[in-house]
This record gives sequence, C-alpha cells and structure tokens, in this order.
Amino acid sequence: MAEALRRTEPVPASPVEFVGARVALEPPMARYSLRAREADLLDRVIGGGLPRAIGSTSDGIICLGPDEWLMRVPMGTAAPGRPGEAVSVVDVSERQVAIAVEGARAVEVLRGGNPLDLENFPVGSGKRTIFEGVEIVLIRESETRFVVEVWRSFAEFVWGVLVKSASEL
Repeated sequence: MAEALRRTEPVPASPVEFVGARVALEPPMARYSLRAREADLLDRVIGGGLPRAIGSTSDGIICLGPDEWLMRVPMGTAAPGRPGEAVSVVDVSERQVAIAVEGARAVEVLRGGNPLDLENFPVGSGKRTIFEGVEIVLIRESETRFVVEVWRSFAEFVWGVLVKSASEL
C-alpha cells in the first residue's frame, strides 16, 4: 500500500536531446515562498543577500515582486526564520518541479510559448511569466541554459510542449 502513495515525477527522468537543445528534469530541491512587507526584516531572517529588484537573483533566491521571493536550495535545507517573526516562509517544494532547457538553441525552444524578449533576458535573472498559458518562473542561468519552474500539475503539459518545440528545430 505504501508503494501506491510514493510521489512520482510528472515528466520522464531521462533527458531528451535534439540538435542544439536538451530538455531535462532537474533534481528535486527545496523551495520556499518568502513574503514580507519589510524586506529588511526578511533580509535579517535569512542572513542577508536578499535581492531587491524584481527579476534579480542572489544565492538561489529570486525576487518575484515587491514583497515576494522564491528560494531554491538543495533538498533538505531547513526553512529560514523562526516562529513569530513578521515574515511568511512556506515550503512549496512539492508544489512544483524544475525543467532545464539548455543548448545553443534553448532560446528558440522557449520563444514560441513565452512573451519575453529572451535574447535580452539577462543571465542571472528570473521572472514569473507564462509559457503556453501556464504560469512559470523562468530563470536564465547562462547564455545557453534556462530553468523552468512549473507547478507539478502543469509539468507534463509544459514538458510536452518543450520537447515538441525542440524536436521541430
């Protein structure tokens, strides 16, 4: 019975490779949604390094809005903060998965389903956006590597669109 309750990933574990593009499931990681009206307080809670500009990243933390951040850290990393502090830290690790899109043609794979100007999307930045009508967080880790954070319930659809796009290059 316990086997039936074990979490499975909504997309294949094996990467899919095409000429100039690779789509792969990222390893599991811990994710925390961080909210605070006073960024300085949250900065003290996490020990500094909180990015302030929307879209900027620092040490695995992405600023998604004026009072919202997404922290992506290795699995098993404890949540920051202590009870009673005026910040909200919510573990959203199981809510979403990360899909890497990399290669010389990664921008082309993503371009069809995303409205951002990906050629000018800065390395080291991340934004909440849409892909084929699905809300995602898109992170540009290098010139040729992006990570798509997507809710688990939409992951199979997004994976399928990414693979189809890559196969048509």
